[in-house]
Amino acid sequence: MTPLLKSTPKNTRRFWGSLNQSIDPPRESFNRWLLERKVIDKGHDPLLPSDCDPVISPSMFREVMNDIPIRLSRIKYKEEARKLLFKYAEAAKKMIDSRNASPESRKVVKWNAEDTMSWLRRDHSASKEDYMDRLEHLRQQCGPHVTAVAKDSVEGICSKIYQLSAEYSRRLRQTHLSLLQDLSTGKHTNIPKPAAGPVHRYTQRHLSVCVPTTVPAGLLLPGAPGLPITPPPPRVELHFENDVACLRFRGEMVKVNRGHFSKLELLYRYSCIDDPRFEKFLSRVWCLLKRYQVMFGNGANEGTGLQGALPVSVFEALNRQFGVSFECFASPLNCFFKQFCSAFPDTDGFFGSRGPFLSFCPVSGSFEANPPFCEELMDSMVTHFEELLDQSSEPLSFIVFVPEWRDPVTPLSIPAYEHEYRSGSQHICKRDEMYYRAVHGTAVLFLQNDAGFSKWGPTPERLAELTAAYRPSSSRTSSVGPECASNT
Repeated sequence: MTPLLKSTPKNTRRFWGSLNQSIDPPRESFNRWLLERKVIDKGHDPLLPSDCDPVISPSMFREVMNDIPIRLSRIKYKEEARKLLFKYAEAAKKMIDSRNASPESRKVVKWNAEDTMSWLRRDHSASKEDYMDRLEHLRQQCGPHVTAVAKDSVEGICSKIYQLSAEYSRRLRQTHLSLLQDLSTGKHTNIPKPAAGPVHRYTQRHLSVCVPTTVPAGLLLPGAPGLPITPPPPRVELHFENDVACLRFRGEMVKVNRGHFSKLELLYRYSCIDDPRFEKFLSRVWCLLKRYQVMFGNGANEGTGLQGALPVSVFEALNRQFGVSFECFASPLNCFFKQFCSAFPDTDGFFGSRGPFLSFCPVSGSFEANPPFCEELMDSMVTHFEELLDQSSEPLSFIVFVPEWRDPVTPLSIPAYEHEYRSGSQHICKRDEMYYRAVHGTAVLFLQNDAGFSKWGPTPERLAELTAAYRPSSSRTSSVGPECASNT
């Protein structure tokens, strides 16, 4: 998986450059693409999409199209608005001239662009609002023609990214199967042939307490059902630098805060049933940290926004007032409860993950859902909630936290800048960087069946305590989730 994620930015910039040299890939676009693709992916790789229909991602297509012919930014001052209007007119004219556009499209775009430039040269007394109105008019006139000539190139970008992902997924699977075949036949003389034994897969009991797996089904050798093939754990070195645990394997080092390292030990003790002596613990922690490091990317703060978590005080209020003891979207690094769903059962299952939430089917219980902000994933989540609620007569409740993008707002909405989230990089960030103010409002939605409403209904008193728990506090510390130790 690493080669794709390392090469993608370079390849993407090359494709973007074919559209316009001034356009960079949208921030976090690749991470959002991964989320959107995995909603529909039927492939084998836990991270890389390889079997999606349609091949072209609607999410990535929209994001790229929004940046054509230039990326629009937030404007504060009049001079910025004037400069942005000029750049848009210039870029639109340049793109239509360099593409195989129809005569009518060329005529419309060139006339509007030249008219705008002429207006800019004549009028020096315009206000910021005048410039922005003119920009909106120019976008309405030129936008459809410019995006039409860019459509094939944008589809090429989306298709190429997918084909790269599918190819690396295929290579990885072939390599894995080859290694497992060698292990099963004892081809490597220094590796014993594994003995038959039980396979622990995920099961969902009708209560919110369920059993994590330790052997993902994708690593069973074809033709040998029930026989897990696992290589011996590699040697991973551990040392501490102040409050940071450093794990090294073959020259590559991953790091995690000492507090989160202790949390992983606790989760592993609760959940892992095949390694009572912790002989595989360090290698599994290394794989876990490396997986999320690769998924996030190497840029500063890249991907961490997709892993933001609720404050500890909010989780405590959810547990007290609504009986919540399970997170629908979390990871071993940012979970508060020791029961949670996450994207990667192959690495996270040893630490308590019940697998992807869209494959998790509880019948009873109270659950918190704070999904990554990906529209396709959130749509699928709501559909899954509705199906589960329709099928169950036992108390079932989902409390959902999503960005407040709607107008009018929902009954319980936490205003922007008046609440916080825990950083998605909480396992490696500094203590004073643990919390950040939300720049958007947060809507809190309660999806419950009749029995769930009777047991955990959002009464005014309960909502008041939940809202109070969300208020920023200067006294907050880098807690990593006490409920991992005390809550079932």
